[in-house]
Amino acid sequence: MPSVSDNLRSVLDNIAASAARAGRDPSEVRLVAVTKNVDVARICSVVSAGADHLGENRVQEAARKIPEVPGSPTWHLVGHLQRNKARHAVGLFSVIHSLDSLGLAAELDRRCAACGVFLDVLLQVNVSGESAKYGVAPEAATGVLREMPAFEHLQVRGLMTMAPYSEDPEDARVWFGDLRRLARELSTLRLSNVDMDELSMGMSGDYQVAVEEGSTIVRVGTAIFGERAY
Repeated sequence: MPSVSDNLRSVLDNIAASAARAGRDPSEVRLVAVTKNVDVARICSVVSAGADHLGENRVQEAARKIPEVPGSPTWHLVGHLQRNKARHAVGLFSVIHSLDSLGLAAELDRRCAACGVFLDVLLQVNVSGESAKYGVAPEAATGVLREMPAFEHLQVRGLMTMAPYSEDPEDARVWFGDLRRLARELSTLRLSNVDMDELSMGMSGDYQVAVEEGSTIVRVGTAIFGERAY
């Protein structure tokens, strides 16, 4: 059975190959190893193997594990964040991928101000329109971003999305292309604390397609750690 280290190297090799196919520099793509339901010992293994960006889906799980992981990896919250958990997320994470409402933005900004910190966030966009997924509708993104300068402790770095589940990774291509084009449109807003430098898209089943479509952050768990019990 391949080790976590072997799997990490395989994913990094696949990212490099996908970037090459798209005429991109592999260094433009950041791998976030998603550690949901992964024990601390295996997280330490992946950090020792070179992973320096880690992702968690739930604030409670992250709060238990982050203090036990040595070194200084950058922690990303990649799952849905409820407003009543915002106070716990501030201080734990360097990047929140799942900003999906102005109400959440206001709460995060308030908590950051109280702590005297600044926070990078990504606006989650529900490009596929699936009712089971979080995120703002693509047509609502402009309106949300125009309000973001009011939240002085938040810096929008780009967009995040999740493609609908499919056995065929190629099915995700249309959604990733839609997010890339939306980011290009939104980059013309030129707001004080809004950049469109990052596209967080692509998971274990479709990250290679995501890289070909312009992703700068891929969120990969199963392809590194194997299947986990949920």
